[in-house]
Amino acid sequence: MKVPVKNRISLEEIYKAQQNVKGVVEHTPLVYMKNFSQKYQADIYFKREDLQVVRSYKIRGAFNKIQGLSKAALVNGIVCASAGNHAQGVAYACKKLKVNGTIFMPVTTPHQKINQVKMFGGEFIRIQLFGDSFDDSQKAANNYCNTTQSTFVHPFNDLDVIAGQGTVALEILNDSSSKIDYLFLPVGGGGLASGVSSVFKTLSPHTKIIGVEPKGAPSLTTSLKNGKNTTLQHIEKFVDGAAVKRMGDLTFQFCKELLDDTDTINEGLICSTILKVYNENALVVEPAGALAIAALENHKEQIKGKTVVCVVSGGNNDITRMEEMKERALLYEGLKHYFIIKFPQRAGALKEFVVDVLGENDDISYFEYTKKNNRDKGPAVVGIELTSKNDFEPLVKRMEEKGFLGEYLNNNPELFQFLI
Repeated sequence: MKVPVKNRISLEEIYKAQQNVKGVVEHTPLVYMKNFSQKYQADIYFKREDLQVVRSYKIRGAFNKIQGLSKAALVNGIVCASAGNHAQGVAYACKKLKVNGTIFMPVTTPHQKINQVKMFGGEFIRIQLFGDSFDDSQKAANNYCNTTQSTFVHPFNDLDVIAGQGTVALEILNDSSSKIDYLFLPVGGGGLASGVSSVFKTLSPHTKIIGVEPKGAPSLTTSLKNGKNTTLQHIEKFVDGAAVKRMGDLTFQFCKELLDDTDTINEGLICSTILKVYNENALVVEPAGALAIAALENHKEQIKGKTVVCVVSGGNNDITRMEEMKERALLYEGLKHYFIIKFPQRAGALKEFVVDVLGENDDISYFEYTKKNNRDKGPAVVGIELTSKNDFEPLVKRMEEKGFLGEYLNNNPELFQFLI
């Protein structure tokens, strides 16, 4: 592949990738979302990459890369490192092309994604679980490549992979009958953002492109602030499809040049968004897949009256995580609160709390009562779920007046994580 000019992939290379993946990659729909359009007073469209055969866009770059490798490069098989979606794309490509592959995944990868990789790759792939993050797995995969002389297929820092991801943009522009004012793209390693923005800056330069990251893993935002690609020391791994300590050196240069703005999204807002699209639209999206949708809330004033496209990057959501997502959403929305409550050690204290302190629609969702040495007060950790965030201050006031309030835990992360 030619060296990119002005930090973007050429249209020629992306059109070539489109031909390479034809018949394997789905041309996913660009869907008008009525409820989101009404809420934000704009024309909102979702690019449904969750409808790919592997339920994410990653098949595009993985297949484009592997099908272009020489026989010599495939003699010892291919290797990749992935938090899940790239692994599924590679596994599918391996089986389709009859190529042997070894896939390194973090130990923290949801079981649902691990099982999907096994299903897509069958006898052509072998899974190695290593480390707590993508970065740990990537180091192990690189070491394995050096030992076995295998070919590494990078999930984002590769021109052929980026070109494959850029085919998403060709479909969006082909299917859109309107001028697109805003495009929201999830950013993890930066492969999707690099490929898609390369196309838009050439064919739709008026479109404002916004790269969206999870607040707990802001590798691009931090790198832009520092003026160089930066490795984060610690990341929140909840948005596993976009949680990288360091994005690609190549993709950082692309994103730095091509994105008009970036945004970081609170993990609680991501969870609220996942539940909203599930309940209202019957869509199953993973945390990384909800990033672009969640960003609408932070840009609601700018997008009024505009045509907006959100790339829904994936739908590999582990159903066992839904309770955690609901909890995070309620905390973010101000509807779930945890307290240390000082219950007097006398009969009727709990009844008094329920009758005189809790509001009519308040609900105790968590209760752990422990007697201490104090003879007068016995603390308990209590979780209370509200129907409106406006009920919070009156609740706290009643606790104080009745002498029940010990400590509010939501704003004390260390104590919160220890007790809850």
